[in-house]
Amino acid sequence: MGIDHQKIYENHSLEWEMSNFIKVWISVVVSLCYCNAAAKLIPKGLPRLLAFLPVVFLFLALPLNLHSMHLCGLSSFFIAWLANFKVLLLAFHKGPLSDPSLSLPQFVAIASFPIKIKRNPAHHDPNPEKQLQTSQNDHKNENPPPKTSKRGRKSLRNYAVKVLLMPVFVRIYDFSDHIHPKLIMVIFCFHIYFMLEIMLAVIAALAQATLGLELEPQFNDPYLSTSLQDFWGRRWNLMVPRTLRPTVYDPVLGFSTLIVGRKWAPLPAVFSTFVVSALMHELIFYYLGRKKPTWEITWFFLLHGVCLVVEIAVKKALAGRCPLPRVISTPLSIGFVMVTGFWLFFPEFFRCKSDVRAFEEYALLGAFLKDLVGEAVMLRSFNETSA
Repeated sequence: MGIDHQKIYENHSLEWEMSNFIKVWISVVVSLCYCNAAAKLIPKGLPRLLAFLPVVFLFLALPLNLHSMHLCGLSSFFIAWLANFKVLLLAFHKGPLSDPSLSLPQFVAIASFPIKIKRNPAHHDPNPEKQLQTSQNDHKNENPPPKTSKRGRKSLRNYAVKVLLMPVFVRIYDFSDHIHPKLIMVIFCFHIYFMLEIMLAVIAALAQATLGLELEPQFNDPYLSTSLQDFWGRRWNLMVPRTLRPTVYDPVLGFSTLIVGRKWAPLPAVFSTFVVSALMHELIFYYLGRKKPTWEITWFFLLHGVCLVVEIAVKKALAGRCPLPRVISTPLSIGFVMVTGFWLFFPEFFRCKSDVRAFEEYALLGAFLKDLVGEAVMLRSFNETSA
């Protein structure tokens, strides 16, 4: 595949894309500075919400200025989803941005990126009924949190292994014609997971180094999940459930409690979080492909929402009796996620040619670094000759 290292895509140069990327993030920082100032001057509720709405609409439009797989994908997730939800929470003086002790750089960083300051929990609620109410957005203290003392900070060896495996995966794809398609998709699953974890870990490390914050982990070994509840609520991309809880789950839970009672109110609340998550994923895939949605992504999350509601209902009915051993529950849980992902989620990845585009960007980055190193060597040789 011949790739012009000056092109990101047809008619879009690398310089053009990077220029747009810088402009997008300057717009984000300026907008968040405005939100920070407005929150101190405008009372919470409808007045503050009206003041924030232009920022919300701007954040929905900004990813349309990016075209690369990695820059657009990550930026749309950070800006259109996480930052917008945090800004909407701030309109009602809720969420992580409502903390008055935050400095302006901390405010901007927490709003812009999937990071959360680690807090010391005040107490642990042993109520088993509350533990059963974990959903895709469950991360409150009544549920066992990730054991950060042992694995919250993963070792450098852990990340080094994953970084080394990334080019191995890319190399394997060169022989995809000789490998069973299902095996390629399994490798692609791990590729996506490793890439996300590494990128989010780098962002968290930079935020910690520059702002001096102790941050919570974003992943908790999702391949060890013992249930859908465990996978979505405690292990996979934890910034999403932390954001969906106050914005979707809690309001629906309060409303549902008035209709069906406290015991069963979590069920519609759980399903609602998956509906919102489905729509936000559809939006991100639109940014990536700029194509009319097929709604397969929506069906994937609705299916998981229904299955998780059934799982929680069964747990409530059994009241902790007859738990499946881990040796059975883990393969069943991960198998279900992967099979449904192959069926409904990953086809959308391939429809917008995300795999091909990602490899083109890897080649582009490699060519850029090669030219950069070559120019540095030539400059050094020239200086030595001149001396």
